[in-house]
Amino acid sequence: MIDFELSPQQKQVRDMVHWFAEHEVRPISLLADQEERVPDDWLHKVNRMGITLSMSNFGGGGDRKNKDDAARKEPRERQSNRLGVIAAEELAWGDPAIALSLPGPGLGGPPVMSTGTPEQKERFLGIFTREEPRWGAYALTEPGAGSDVSGIRTSAKKVDGGYVLNGHKVYITNGGRASWVVAFATVDPSLGRAGHRAFVVEKGTPGFTCTRVAHKMGLRASETAELVFEDCFVPIDNLLGGEAHYENRAGSSGFRVAMSTFDSTRPIVAAMAVGIARAAYEYTLDFVKREYPRGSRLQSDVLAKLGEMDSKIHAARLLTWEAAWKADLGQPNAKEAAMCKAHAGRISLEVCADCLEIMGPIGLDGHLVEKLYRDVKVFDIFEGTNQIQHLIVARRLYEPHGLRL
Repeated sequence: MIDFELSPQQKQVRDMVHWFAEHEVRPISLLADQEERVPDDWLHKVNRMGITLSMSNFGGGGDRKNKDDAARKEPRERQSNRLGVIAAEELAWGDPAIALSLPGPGLGGPPVMSTGTPEQKERFLGIFTREEPRWGAYALTEPGAGSDVSGIRTSAKKVDGGYVLNGHKVYITNGGRASWVVAFATVDPSLGRAGHRAFVVEKGTPGFTCTRVAHKMGLRASETAELVFEDCFVPIDNLLGGEAHYENRAGSSGFRVAMSTFDSTRPIVAAMAVGIARAAYEYTLDFVKREYPRGSRLQSDVLAKLGEMDSKIHAARLLTWEAAWKADLGQPNAKEAAMCKAHAGRISLEVCADCLEIMGPIGLDGHLVEKLYRDVKVFDIFEGTNQIQHLIVARRLYEPHGLRL
Protein backbone atom coordinates (compact mmCIF):
# COMPACT_ATOMS: atom_id res chain seq x y z
CA MET A 1 0.00 0.00 0.00
CA ILE A 2 1.27 3.47 -0.87
CA ASP A 3 1.74 5.82 2.08
CA PHE A 4 0.45 9.26 1.11
CA GLU A 5 2.09 10.96 4.10
CA LEU A 6 5.36 12.64 3.14
CA SER A 7 8.38 11.49 5.10
CA PRO A 8 10.46 14.05 7.05
CA GLN A 9 13.07 14.05 4.26
CA GLN A 10 10.42 14.54 1.58
CA LYS A 11 8.87 17.43 3.53
CA GLN A 12 12.30 18.98 3.95
CA VAL A 13 12.97 18.81 0.21
CA ARG A 14 9.53 20.18 -0.62
CA ASP A 15 9.88 23.11 1.80
CA MET A 16 13.44 23.89 0.73
CA VAL A 17 12.63 23.87 -2.98
CA HIS A 18 9.40 25.84 -2.46
CA TRP A 19 11.35 28.53 -0.59
CA PHE A 20 13.81 28.65 -3.47
CA ALA A 21 11.00 28.83 -6.04
CA GLU A 22 9.22 31.61 -4.17
CA HIS A 23 12.21 33.77 -3.26
CA GLU A 24 14.68 33.12 -6.07
CA VAL A 25 12.68 31.97 -9.11
CA ARG A 26 9.40 33.92 -9.05
CA PRO A 27 11.07 37.36 -8.78
CA ILE A 28 12.81 36.89 -12.16
CA SER A 29 10.08 34.87 -13.86
CA LEU A 30 8.30 37.49 -15.97
CA LEU A 31 11.51 39.31 -16.89
CA ALA A 32 13.19 36.08 -18.00
CA ASP A 33 10.13 35.32 -20.13
CA GLN A 34 10.25 38.75 -21.76
CA GLU A 35 13.99 38.60 -22.45
CA GLU A 36 13.85 34.90 -23.45
CA ARG A 37 16.84 34.06 -21.27
CA VAL A 38 17.79 33.43 -17.67
CA PRO A 39 20.44 35.90 -16.41
CA ASP A 40 23.94 34.42 -16.34
CA ASP A 41 24.75 35.78 -12.89
CA TRP A 42 21.61 34.11 -11.51
CA LEU A 43 22.61 30.77 -13.06
CA HIS A 44 26.08 31.03 -11.51
CA LYS A 45 24.56 31.78 -8.10
CA VAL A 46 22.13 28.87 -8.35
CA ASN A 47 24.88 26.52 -9.48
CA ARG A 48 26.86 27.37 -6.35
CA MET A 49 23.74 26.59 -4.29
CA GLY A 50 23.54 23.11 -5.85
CA ILE A 51 19.94 23.42 -7.07
CA THR A 52 19.14 21.47 -10.24
CA LEU A 53 16.16 19.77 -11.88
CA SER A 54 17.53 16.30 -11.18
CA MET A 55 16.06 13.33 -9.35
CA SER A 56 19.41 12.18 -8.06
CA ASN A 57 20.30 15.61 -6.71
CA PHE A 58 17.43 15.35 -4.26
CA GLY A 59 17.44 11.59 -3.83
CA GLY A 60 21.09 10.88 -3.19
CA GLY A 61 22.10 9.66 -6.66
CA GLY A 62 25.19 10.53 -8.59
CA ASP A 63 25.07 13.51 -10.87
CA ARG A 64 27.04 15.83 -8.67
CA LYS A 65 30.57 15.36 -7.59
CA ASN A 66 30.38 17.26 -4.30
CA LYS A 67 30.41 14.77 -1.47
CA ASP A 68 29.42 17.42 1.04
CA ASP A 69 25.96 17.88 -0.50
CA ALA A 70 23.40 17.06 2.17
CA ALA A 71 21.16 15.46 -0.42
CA ARG A 72 23.77 12.72 -0.93
CA LYS A 73 22.99 11.19 2.47
CA GLU A 74 20.91 8.47 0.90
CA PRO A 75 18.37 6.59 3.02
CA ARG A 76 18.22 2.84 2.87
CA GLU A 77 14.99 2.94 0.90
CA ARG A 78 15.54 4.35 -2.54
CA GLN A 79 13.32 7.38 -3.05
CA SER A 80 15.12 9.51 -5.62
CA ASN A 81 12.18 9.37 -8.05
CA ARG A 82 9.69 10.47 -5.40
CA LEU A 83 11.94 13.26 -4.21
CA GLY A 84 12.47 14.22 -7.84
CA VAL A 85 8.77 14.67 -8.59
CA ILE A 86 8.21 16.57 -5.34
CA ALA A 87 11.02 18.97 -6.22
CA ALA A 88 9.94 19.26 -9.87
CA GLU A 89 6.43 20.34 -8.86
CA GLU A 90 7.78 23.10 -6.63
CA LEU A 91 10.31 24.32 -9.20
CA ALA A 92 7.64 24.47 -11.92
CA TRP A 93 5.33 26.27 -9.48
CA GLY A 94 8.04 28.92 -9.44
CA ASP A 95 8.65 28.91 -13.20
CA PRO A 96 8.89 25.88 -15.52
CA ALA A 97 11.17 27.55 -18.07
CA ILE A 98 13.67 28.54 -15.42
CA ALA A 99 13.44 25.05 -13.90
CA LEU A 100 14.42 23.54 -17.26
CA SER A 101 17.31 26.02 -17.51
CA LEU A 102 18.96 25.02 -14.22
CA PRO A 103 22.51 23.68 -14.63
CA GLY A 104 22.93 19.92 -14.54
CA PRO A 105 22.81 16.86 -16.80
CA GLY A 106 19.09 17.33 -17.48
CA LEU A 107 17.41 14.64 -19.55
CA GLY A 108 20.82 13.33 -20.51
CA GLY A 109 21.47 12.21 -16.94
CA PRO A 110 19.14 9.16 -16.72
CA PRO A 111 20.53 7.31 -19.78
CA VAL A 112 24.11 7.88 -18.66
CA MET A 113 23.28 6.67 -15.16
CA SER A 114 21.32 3.62 -16.33
CA THR A 115 23.41 2.55 -19.33
CA GLY A 116 26.85 4.15 -19.10
CA THR A 117 29.94 2.22 -18.10
CA PRO A 118 31.59 3.21 -14.79
CA GLU A 119 34.18 5.17 -16.74
CA GLN A 120 31.49 6.99 -18.75
CA LYS A 121 29.55 7.89 -15.62
CA GLU A 122 32.64 9.35 -14.02
CA ARG A 123 33.70 11.21 -17.16
CA PHE A 124 30.37 12.69 -18.18
CA LEU A 125 28.66 13.21 -14.82
CA GLY A 126 31.80 14.23 -12.97
CA ILE A 127 31.87 17.61 -14.72
CA PHE A 128 28.82 18.84 -12.81
CA THR A 129 30.44 20.64 -9.92
CA ARG A 130 29.65 23.96 -8.28
CA GLU A 131 32.61 25.71 -9.85
CA GLU A 132 31.02 26.52 -13.22
CA PRO A 133 27.46 25.91 -14.45
CA ARG A 134 27.31 23.15 -17.03
CA TRP A 135 24.50 21.40 -18.86
CA GLY A 136 23.81 18.03 -20.42
CA ALA A 137 21.15 17.36 -23.06
CA TYR A 138 19.16 14.57 -24.68
CA ALA A 139 18.82 14.50 -28.48
CA LEU A 140 16.21 12.10 -29.77
CA THR A 141 13.55 14.05 -31.70
CA GLU A 142 14.03 14.65 -35.42
CA PRO A 143 11.96 16.56 -38.00
CA GLY A 144 10.46 13.27 -39.17
CA ALA A 145 10.57 11.33 -35.91
CA GLY A 146 8.98 12.77 -32.82
CA SER A 147 6.56 10.59 -30.94
CA ASP A 148 7.46 7.68 -33.24
CA VAL A 149 10.92 7.13 -31.82
CA SER A 150 11.49 4.04 -33.95
CA GLY A 151 11.59 6.27 -37.04
CA ILE A 152 14.84 8.13 -36.30
CA ARG A 153 17.08 8.60 -39.34
CA THR A 154 20.28 10.09 -37.92
CA SER A 155 22.86 7.60 -39.14
CA ALA A 156 25.82 6.06 -37.34
CA LYS A 157 28.39 4.47 -39.64
CA LYS A 158 30.99 2.22 -38.03
CA VAL A 159 34.60 3.26 -38.83
CA ASP A 160 37.97 2.57 -37.29
CA GLY A 161 37.94 3.75 -33.70
CA GLY A 162 34.30 4.82 -33.55
CA TYR A 163 31.29 5.98 -35.55
CA VAL A 164 30.49 8.81 -37.96
CA LEU A 165 27.13 10.50 -37.30
CA ASN A 166 25.02 12.36 -39.86
CA GLY A 167 21.60 13.80 -39.09
CA HIS A 168 19.41 16.53 -37.65
CA LYS A 169 17.86 16.83 -34.17
CA VAL A 170 15.19 19.35 -33.12
CA TYR A 171 13.57 20.68 -29.92
CA ILE A 172 16.59 19.86 -27.75
CA THR A 173 16.41 21.50 -24.32
CA ASN A 174 19.73 23.22 -23.47
CA GLY A 175 21.18 21.69 -26.64
CA GLY A 176 23.17 24.77 -27.64
CA ARG A 177 25.02 25.24 -24.36
CA ALA A 178 25.32 21.61 -23.28
CA SER A 179 28.79 20.25 -22.56
CA TRP A 180 27.60 16.96 -24.02
CA VAL A 181 24.49 15.52 -25.64
CA VAL A 182 23.16 11.98 -25.53
CA ALA A 183 22.30 11.51 -29.21
CA PHE A 184 20.42 8.58 -30.72
CA ALA A 185 21.26 7.27 -34.17
CA THR A 186 20.74 4.13 -36.22
CA VAL A 187 23.39 1.87 -37.71
CA ASP A 188 20.82 0.61 -40.25
CA PRO A 189 17.28 2.05 -40.70
CA SER A 190 16.07 -1.28 -42.09
CA LEU A 191 16.71 -2.87 -38.70
CA GLY A 192 14.18 -0.58 -37.02
CA ARG A 193 14.62 -0.47 -33.25
CA ALA A 194 17.40 -3.05 -33.40
CA GLY A 195 19.62 -0.55 -35.20
CA HIS A 196 19.43 2.16 -32.54
CA ARG A 197 22.54 3.27 -30.66
CA ALA A 198 23.07 5.97 -28.04
CA PHE A 199 26.18 8.17 -28.16
CA VAL A 200 27.53 10.92 -25.92
CA VAL A 201 28.63 13.71 -28.26
CA GLU A 202 30.76 16.36 -26.62
CA LYS A 203 30.58 20.07 -27.36
CA GLY A 204 33.26 21.16 -29.80
CA THR A 205 33.35 17.84 -31.64
CA PRO A 206 34.04 18.60 -35.35
CA GLY A 207 30.87 18.24 -37.39
CA PHE A 208 28.58 18.82 -34.40
CA THR A 209 26.87 22.24 -34.45
CA CYS A 210 23.90 24.09 -33.01
CA THR A 211 22.24 25.75 -35.97
CA ARG A 212 19.34 27.53 -34.28
CA VAL A 213 17.81 28.40 -30.92
CA ALA A 214 14.03 28.56 -31.27
CA HIS A 215 11.78 31.48 -30.35
CA LYS A 216 8.70 29.93 -28.78
CA MET A 217 5.20 30.75 -27.58
CA GLY A 218 5.89 29.38 -24.10
CA LEU A 219 8.86 28.35 -21.98
CA ARG A 220 10.61 31.26 -23.65
CA ALA A 221 13.41 31.51 -21.08
CA SER A 222 14.37 27.88 -21.75
CA GLU A 223 16.84 27.20 -24.55
CA THR A 224 15.43 24.91 -27.26
CA ALA A 225 17.98 24.12 -29.95
CA GLU A 226 18.38 22.45 -33.31
CA LEU A 227 21.48 20.30 -33.67
CA VAL A 228 23.18 19.04 -36.81
CA PHE A 229 25.70 16.21 -37.21
CA GLU A 230 27.75 16.38 -40.43
CA ASP A 231 30.37 13.65 -40.73
CA CYS A 232 30.73 13.91 -36.98
CA PHE A 233 33.25 11.36 -35.68
CA VAL A 234 32.40 9.97 -32.24
CA PRO A 235 35.02 7.74 -30.59
CA ILE A 236 34.05 4.24 -29.54
CA ASP A 237 34.50 5.25 -25.89
CA ASN A 238 31.48 7.53 -26.31
CA LEU A 239 29.12 4.76 -27.37
CA LEU A 240 26.89 4.68 -24.30
CA GLY A 241 27.35 1.34 -22.54
CA GLY A 242 30.06 0.18 -24.95
CA GLU A 243 29.81 -2.32 -27.80
CA ALA A 244 29.12 -5.23 -25.45
CA HIS A 245 25.95 -3.56 -24.21
CA TYR A 246 24.40 -3.86 -27.68
CA GLU A 247 25.87 -7.22 -28.59
CA ASN A 248 24.54 -8.83 -25.40
CA ARG A 249 20.99 -7.50 -25.82
CA ALA A 250 18.16 -8.82 -27.94
CA GLY A 251 18.70 -6.32 -30.71
CA SER A 252 16.89 -3.18 -29.53
CA SER A 253 19.07 -1.93 -26.72
CA GLY A 254 19.39 1.64 -28.05
CA PHE A 255 15.62 1.86 -28.28
CA ARG A 256 15.35 0.49 -24.75
CA VAL A 257 17.69 3.19 -23.49
CA ALA A 258 15.33 5.83 -24.89
CA MET A 259 12.23 4.14 -23.49
CA SER A 260 13.69 3.58 -20.03
CA THR A 261 14.66 7.25 -19.96
CA PHE A 262 11.04 8.20 -20.62
CA ASP A 263 9.89 5.96 -17.76
CA SER A 264 12.05 8.10 -15.46
CA THR A 265 11.41 11.51 -17.00
CA ARG A 266 7.69 11.38 -17.79
CA PRO A 267 6.76 11.52 -14.08
CA ILE A 268 9.07 14.54 -13.76
CA VAL A 269 7.28 16.23 -16.66
CA ALA A 270 3.91 15.33 -15.12
CA ALA A 271 5.00 16.80 -11.79
CA MET A 272 6.02 20.02 -13.54
CA ALA A 273 2.60 20.20 -15.20
CA VAL A 274 1.02 19.77 -11.76
CA GLY A 275 3.18 22.60 -10.45
CA ILE A 276 2.08 24.90 -13.28
CA ALA A 277 -1.59 24.09 -12.70
CA ARG A 278 -1.22 24.65 -8.96
CA ALA A 279 0.48 28.01 -9.55
CA ALA A 280 -2.35 29.15 -11.84
CA TYR A 281 -4.99 27.87 -9.43
CA GLU A 282 -3.46 29.60 -6.38
CA TYR A 283 -2.91 32.86 -8.25
CA THR A 284 -6.51 32.87 -9.50
CA LEU A 285 -7.92 31.96 -6.08
CA ASP A 286 -6.15 34.98 -4.58
CA PHE A 287 -7.55 37.14 -7.39
CA VAL A 288 -11.11 35.91 -6.76
CA LYS A 289 -10.83 36.54 -3.01
CA ARG A 290 -9.58 40.04 -3.68
CA GLU A 291 -11.67 41.17 -6.66
CA TYR A 292 -15.00 39.30 -6.60
CA PRO A 293 -17.81 40.58 -4.31
CA ARG A 294 -17.52 38.55 -1.11
CA GLY A 295 -20.50 36.31 -0.51
CA SER A 296 -22.00 36.96 -3.94
CA ARG A 297 -23.50 34.25 -6.14
CA LEU A 298 -20.82 34.99 -8.72
CA GLN A 299 -18.03 34.37 -6.22
CA SER A 300 -19.71 31.15 -5.05
CA ASP A 301 -19.94 29.82 -8.61
CA VAL A 302 -16.31 30.67 -9.32
CA LEU A 303 -15.12 29.12 -6.05
CA ALA A 304 -16.97 25.92 -6.97
CA LYS A 305 -15.08 25.91 -10.29
CA LEU A 306 -11.82 26.42 -8.46
CA GLY A 307 -12.67 23.51 -6.17
CA GLU A 308 -13.07 21.30 -9.22
CA MET A 309 -9.65 22.43 -10.42
CA ASP A 310 -8.09 21.51 -7.09
CA SER A 311 -9.55 18.00 -7.36
CA LYS A 312 -8.05 17.55 -10.84
CA ILE A 313 -4.66 18.76 -9.66
CA HIS A 314 -4.72 16.42 -6.68
CA ALA A 315 -5.61 13.41 -8.86
CA ALA A 316 -2.78 14.21 -11.27
CA ARG A 317 -0.34 14.49 -8.38
CA LEU A 318 -1.34 11.08 -6.99
CA LEU A 319 -0.90 9.43 -10.41
CA THR A 320 2.53 11.00 -10.62
CA TRP A 321 3.51 9.84 -7.15
CA GLU A 322 2.47 6.29 -8.01
CA ALA A 323 4.68 6.23 -11.11
CA ALA A 324 7.64 7.56 -9.12
CA TRP A 325 6.97 5.13 -6.26
CA LYS A 326 7.04 2.14 -8.61
CA ALA A 327 10.29 3.39 -10.16
CA ASP A 328 11.86 3.64 -6.70
CA LEU A 329 10.83 0.06 -6.00
CA GLY A 330 12.45 -1.05 -9.25
CA GLN A 331 9.12 -2.17 -10.67
CA PRO A 332 8.07 -1.64 -14.32
CA ASN A 333 6.26 1.69 -14.49
CA ALA A 334 5.84 2.44 -18.21
CA LYS A 335 2.04 2.34 -17.95
CA GLU A 336 1.93 4.56 -14.86
CA ALA A 337 4.50 6.97 -16.32
CA ALA A 338 2.39 7.34 -19.47
CA MET A 339 -0.83 7.69 -17.45
CA CYS A 340 0.45 10.46 -15.22
CA LYS A 341 2.08 12.34 -18.09
CA ALA A 342 -1.07 12.24 -20.22
CA HIS A 343 -3.43 13.15 -17.37
CA ALA A 344 -1.28 15.91 -15.88
CA GLY A 345 -0.61 17.52 -19.26
CA ARG A 346 -4.31 17.59 -20.14
CA ILE A 347 -5.71 18.80 -16.82
CA SER A 348 -3.01 21.45 -16.45
CA LEU A 349 -3.96 22.91 -19.80
CA GLU A 350 -7.62 22.89 -18.73
CA VAL A 351 -6.84 24.53 -15.38
CA CYS A 352 -4.75 27.32 -16.91
CA ALA A 353 -7.43 28.01 -19.55
CA ASP A 354 -10.16 28.14 -16.88
CA CYS A 355 -8.06 30.44 -14.70
CA LEU A 356 -7.51 32.80 -17.60
CA GLU A 357 -11.26 32.78 -18.28
CA ILE A 358 -12.04 33.60 -14.65
CA MET A 359 -9.62 36.53 -14.65
CA GLY A 360 -10.92 37.80 -17.99
CA PRO A 361 -9.05 40.51 -19.93
CA ILE A 362 -7.16 41.47 -16.77
CA GLY A 363 -5.40 38.11 -16.88
CA LEU A 364 -3.88 38.94 -20.26
CA ASP A 365 -2.24 42.13 -19.01
CA GLY A 366 1.14 41.03 -17.67
CA HIS A 367 -0.20 38.56 -15.11
CA LEU A 368 1.44 35.26 -14.23
CA VAL A 369 -1.56 33.23 -15.42
CA GLU A 370 -1.15 34.41 -19.01
CA LYS A 371 2.47 33.25 -19.00
CA LEU A 372 1.54 29.90 -17.42
CA TYR A 373 -1.12 29.39 -20.10
CA ARG A 374 1.56 29.78 -22.78
CA ASP A 375 4.04 27.62 -20.90
CA VAL A 376 1.73 24.70 -20.19
CA LYS A 377 0.73 23.82 -23.75
CA VAL A 378 3.96 21.98 -24.51
CA PHE A 379 3.43 19.66 -21.53
CA ASP A 380 0.69 18.06 -23.58
CA ILE A 381 3.20 17.46 -26.37
CA PHE A 382 6.82 16.84 -25.39
CA GLU A 383 8.12 13.58 -23.91
CA GLY A 384 5.49 11.98 -26.17
CA THR A 385 2.11 13.43 -27.10
CA ASN A 386 -1.05 12.49 -25.23
CA GLN A 387 -2.07 10.22 -28.09
CA ILE A 388 1.18 8.28 -27.72
CA GLN A 389 0.73 8.03 -23.94
CA HIS A 390 -2.74 6.55 -24.36
CA LEU A 391 -1.38 4.07 -26.91
CA ILE A 392 1.32 2.98 -24.43
CA VAL A 393 -1.30 2.50 -21.72
CA ALA A 394 -3.55 0.52 -24.04
CA ARG A 395 -0.69 -1.77 -25.07
CA ARG A 396 0.19 -2.48 -21.45
CA LEU A 397 -3.46 -3.20 -20.65
CA TYR A 398 -4.58 -5.29 -23.61
CA GLU A 399 -1.61 -6.91 -25.39
CA PRO A 400 -1.08 -9.39 -22.49
CA HIS A 401 -4.60 -10.63 -23.37
CA GLY A 402 -3.74 -11.17 -27.03
CA LEU A 403 -5.29 -7.92 -28.30
CA ARG A 404 -2.76 -6.28 -30.60
CA LEU A 405 -2.71 -2.54 -31.25
